Amino acid sequence: MLRTFGAVLLGLLVGVATMLALEYAGMALFPPPPDLDLQDEADLARLVASASTGKLLWVLGGWCLAGFAGAWVAARLARGHRLLAGLAVGGLIVAGVILNVAALPHPLWMILAGLLLPMPLAWLATRLAARRTAPRL
Repeated sequence: MLRTFGAVLLGLLVGVATMLALEYAGMALFPPPPDLDLQDEADLARLVASASTGKLLWVLGGWCLAGFAGAWVAARLARGHRLLAGLAVGGLIVAGVILNVAALPHPLWMILAGLLLPMPLAWLATRLAARRTAPRL
């Protein structure tokens, strides 16, 4: 069980790193206005409210890819509880999405997709990771 816990932690770390990498790449693709202070919560709220659909889709893709990549890593590292490890990472990513949408205004379609998509993608990643580790006959 300790190995499963470690797998979940490492999977979460990979998921968050994936999401942050995409966020920083998104800043290059969709640069914020120069007068914006990204440390100010009010400025961040204005940035999200005025973001283009492409930028919002980019962020949503980061949430989804974080759930997929983190769950895949967790499922590969866990031995006895692969599905539990992968879905735990997916659930933690969804919890992060909940915190994000509670703090900043997002469009309804993005909130719904952010809450609904990471878990099925985590399940898919877990299935794919388990398939690769199954013994061959």
